[in-house]
Amino acid sequence: MLNFLNRHIAHLDLDTFFVSVEQLRNPKLKGKPVLIGGSNDRGVVASCSYEARKFGIHSGMPMYAAKNLCRHAVVVKSDYEAYSKYSTLVTDIVRDTVPLFEKSSIDEFYVDLTGMDKYHGCQQFTSELKQKVIRESGLPVSWGLASNKLISKVATNEVKPNGQLEIPFGGEKPFLAPLSIMKLPGIGKETGFKFLKMGVETIRTLSEIPVQMLQNLLGKTGTELWKRANGIDESPVIPYSEQVSISTESTFQTDTIDLNFLEAKLVRMTESIAYQLRSQNRLTGCVALKIRYTDFETHTMQKVIPYTNSDHVLLKTVKELFGKLYSRRVLVRLLGVRFTHLIPGTYQINLFEDTTEMIRLYQAIDSIKKRFGETFLTRGKAVVKA
Repeated sequence: MLNFLNRHIAHLDLDTFFVSVEQLRNPKLKGKPVLIGGSNDRGVVASCSYEARKFGIHSGMPMYAAKNLCRHAVVVKSDYEAYSKYSTLVTDIVRDTVPLFEKSSIDEFYVDLTGMDKYHGCQQFTSELKQKVIRESGLPVSWGLASNKLISKVATNEVKPNGQLEIPFGGEKPFLAPLSIMKLPGIGKETGFKFLKMGVETIRTLSEIPVQMLQNLLGKTGTELWKRANGIDESPVIPYSEQVSISTESTFQTDTIDLNFLEAKLVRMTESIAYQLRSQNRLTGCVALKIRYTDFETHTMQKVIPYTNSDHVLLKTVKELFGKLYSRRVLVRLLGVRFTHLIPGTYQINLFEDTTEMIRLYQAIDSIKKRFGETFLTRGKAVVKA
C-alpha cells in the first residue's frame, strides 16, 4: 500500500518548448511573436511565443487565423527532430540528478522528492535542478512543488514563464479555491461551459457541490473532478522508462502470394499499432517491415521518417517498404510491422502540414475506436476476404 501522506512532488515544465528551442538556434527570434507550425496556411499552430499570445493566438489554432491576428508574426517551420534532441537532453539531466521521475510529455516532468526535506530541503533541491537544466540546456523552465501531482502542475501553470511556486501541506484547497474552473486539469471546453452555465466559475464553488450531484451529472468523471477540486490526487509518480519499439506480426494459416490479401493485412496491422501510438501519446521516427517466406527465409527493411503517428503517413511508408522488399515473388508465411525511435508526442503537434480537418478526423476516429473497440472502424482496404 502506497503512502500518499507527506509527499513532495515537483512538476517541471519547459516554457514554450518548441519556441524556446528555435530561439536557442536563432537568437534573433527572442522578443518577437513567433508561430511554430507548418508553412501551409491550412495547417495549425503547434506552439507560439508569449509575445504572440498577447494577440489571442494559441496552440491548435489554424495558421491562417493566427496570421490574421498578428500579421507581423514570424512563422517557423517545425523541426520535431530538434525538439526530440533537446527533450532527450533535459531527460538525461533529470535522470542524472533525481532517483525517481516521470516524463509525462516531451516537455514536462514529475519528480518525487519525498524524504528529501530531511536532508537538503525540497524547495532548494528543485531550484538547483531548475538552474542545472537552464545551465546545461539553455532552455527556460518553471516548476511547482506540492503534496501531489495535481497541485504541483497547477502551481507551475500559475507562475509560467520562468517561475517557481511551492504550495505547503494544507494549502492545497486555499490555493485552488479562487482559480477559474478552466484551470483544473480534466475540465475541457465542453465540461467547462456546462459548469459556467450553471454558475460554477471557480474551483471553490465546484468543490462545494455535493459529490453525489456531480456523479449524477457526469458519472465517474464527476467523482474525479470533485476530488481534484478539493486538492485530492493520489496518483503516483510513474518511473520513466524508454519504450524501444511497438510492433505486430501475423503468421498466416496458409502461405500466400495474394497481393490484395497481403496489402489488406499490412493496412490492418499498421492501423492497429498507429492507434496504439496515439493512445500512448507517442510518435515514431522509424518504420520497419519484415517478410518471412514459405521456406522461412526472412528479410527486413526499415526507413527513418519525420516523427509521426498518423495512419496515412505510416501506411505510405509501409507500402513503400513492401514494394522494395517483396522481390522473390514466392509464397509469404509472415508479415511484421515495427515502429522504433519512439518519443512522446501527439498528432495535435505532429500534423504540422495537415489541416485542422485532418486533425479533427483523427480525433473522431480514435474516439470511436476507444468507445467501440479498435476493430470497429477501419479502412476499406484493411478488410481481408475469407
